[in-house]
Amino acid sequence: MQNIKRIEGGVCAAKGFRAGGVWCGIKASPRKRDLALIYSEAACVSAAVFTTNRVRAAPVIVTQEHCKGGKIRAVIANSGGANACTGESGFAAARRMASLIADEFAIQERNVAVASTGVIGVPLPIGAIESEASALANSLRADVSGNDAALEAIMTTDKRKKSGAVEIDVCGRPVRIGAMVKGSGMIHPNMATMLCFITTDAVIEQPALDAALRDAVRVSFNRLTIDGDTSTNDMVLAMANGRAENPKIVLGDENFVLFSEALRALCVELVRQMARDGEGATKLIAVTVRGVPDEETAEALAKSVALSNLVKTAIFGADANWGRVVCALGYAGVPFELERVSVAFSSKKGSVSVCENGQALPFSEENAKDVLLEDEIEIDVRVADGASAVTVWGCDLSYDYVKINGDYRS
Repeated sequence: MQNIKRIEGGVCAAKGFRAGGVWCGIKASPRKRDLALIYSEAACVSAAVFTTNRVRAAPVIVTQEHCKGGKIRAVIANSGGANACTGESGFAAARRMASLIADEFAIQERNVAVASTGVIGVPLPIGAIESEASALANSLRADVSGNDAALEAIMTTDKRKKSGAVEIDVCGRPVRIGAMVKGSGMIHPNMATMLCFITTDAVIEQPALDAALRDAVRVSFNRLTIDGDTSTNDMVLAMANGRAENPKIVLGDENFVLFSEALRALCVELVRQMARDGEGATKLIAVTVRGVPDEETAEALAKSVALSNLVKTAIFGADANWGRVVCALGYAGVPFELERVSVAFSSKKGSVSVCENGQALPFSEENAKDVLLEDEIEIDVRVADGASAVTVWGCDLSYDYVKINGDYRS
């Protein structure tokens, strides 16, 4: 991690990428941008991961088709409407969005990705998008203002802008990776509900970019859970334009290892931002399960705890109810021995051990409450002496989650 430097700029940190956003009228208020664009000045290699939901939105299916060539160069995205379950008109609208950007920059339609987010089942007002296509192209900026404008345009119930960027040295050449993400509800593996766009100026072969992206998604977005719902519109898209002019990164070499580590670190940081911004959330929760013989078992146990509504509400109430943690382990569907389980809660206020060998430890309820009143809580579980450990991220469950989702369409 010492070789990975955090920098500013989001998707505009990488050389040759610009971003922007405008209001086109999908959202009622002109104070909220609802149409975003990210564009590379040079041709790209690309890779993507999509929702596992059997109900997939038109832009997901269209973008999957375009991604087969591995050469996505631009992405247009809207908020205010998911363009899901909208029939043939939805597919026509998604393809039209791609063609609008292709025409603006004289590139091939198949080099444009399309993404949408918002309410399912509502026809997309493509005329509004058509009317602002040129303004959208003209909104592009190569600095953090462009990143922020595009990010604002894809936000729905998000309360915070979530982006980041890192820089690594590849044979003396600075290589940058930037990203933005939206998502705060309908979040659960696989892949967590979200739109995530990643840019890099690395010279990298497409199979290497694809492998690095899939590995990063596996240990980050696929280990995030807010509410157990997986969306129809999930998409993580990475584009690499080679402007860093580094020696080409290929599968298996030491530069691939470094690039993969940097991409993982960036995606994990985005996941932490998403968990902190979960709908109605007051606390980020990180559940780490240790001492397991294999990563798959550790992940299943950690996810079960992070998803438990009873655990989430206990953390919201600052209640050190470790029995709920053990209960969630018990229905994870993987074997372990209760007699070897230990549980501790920690935050910046300290740590409190509450369970050892599957039984209660004496602890101060007052100290435990002080620990759990902080806005970032770690639940540490050890189940045996194995070598594997996995962290899964989530958030608490508050009254506001019900309020937000009870009137989402209004």
